[in-house]
Amino acid sequence: MRKKIKNQSESGRINRHYRIRKDMSGVKDKPRLVVHRSSKNIYVQLIDDLSGTTLLSVSTGEKKFKKDCAWGGNVEAAKKLGSYLFSEAKKKGIEQVVFDRGGYLYHGRVKALADAAREAGLKF
Repeated sequence: MRKKIKNQSESGRINRHYRIRKDMSGVKDKPRLVVHRSSKNIYVQLIDDLSGTTLLSVSTGEKKFKKDCAWGGNVEAAKKLGSYLFSEAKKKGIEQVVFDRGGYLYHGRVKALADAAREAGLKF
C-alpha cells in the first residue's frame, strides 16, 4: 500500500521508487544496495529480499564515520561512504550488489556514492 504524502516532490520520489522496486530484488549472494538521503546524512543498506533481512547498514551518521567527515550530507561524504561501504561489505563476503537508488535521481550524492563504491571494487 502506498503512503499518502503531502509534499509533492517526496510523493514523486516514492512513486518512482515503487516503479523501480517492483522489478528488482536482492538475494544473499547479490543483495540489494538501497540508498536513502536526507539533508544531513546518507544511509545505505544491503538487503536480502528473500529472507527479508538487512545484511549490512552504514551511514554518514555513524561514530566511526564522523571522525573522517564533519558533515555527512555532501558529495565528499558520499564518496567516503562508498569506499567505506565496500570495506564493510568485503568483511561480510559481499562483492556484487543490485543498485537501488530509492527513487532519487542518479545525480550528485547518489552518483558519487555509486562511483566511489565501484572504484573501491564493488560490482553492480
